[in-house]
Amino acid sequence: MPRKPKRMCSFPGCPELTQGRYCEKHQKEETKKYNRSRKYKKLYNSSKWQRLRKKVLVKQPLCVECEKNGELTPATVVDHIVPHHGDEALFWNEDNLQSLCKLCHDRKTAKEDGRWGRKNKVYTY
Repeated sequence: MPRKPKRMCSFPGCPELTQGRYCEKHQKEETKKYNRSRKYKKLYNSSKWQRLRKKVLVKQPLCVECEKNGELTPATVVDHIVPHHGDEALFWNEDNLQSLCKLCHDRKTAKEDGRWGRKNKVYTY
């Protein structure tokens, strides 16, 4: 199967050719920058969140959005119905959580976070 031709790295001034958006060196830098910008990472990495996530997935094993459309899809992601934006009370509120499949979660998050033509609504670069 033929591959797409390599393209220039998207990092300003980098002449390297790559298959992805950035060359290997700049991909690492961009990943580090992204991870530093994630303010709530410590909450999601906590054992308390892992226990709560597991509890919600056991209680709601199917994707809520897919069920509305008459489909039965296993849920793999626990989503905050109302985005918490750092409010820990809202983050830990079990009534604010729902089980979604990855596709539905990605779609919902992209709409909320300002992707798909509404750039810089939440993220600032």
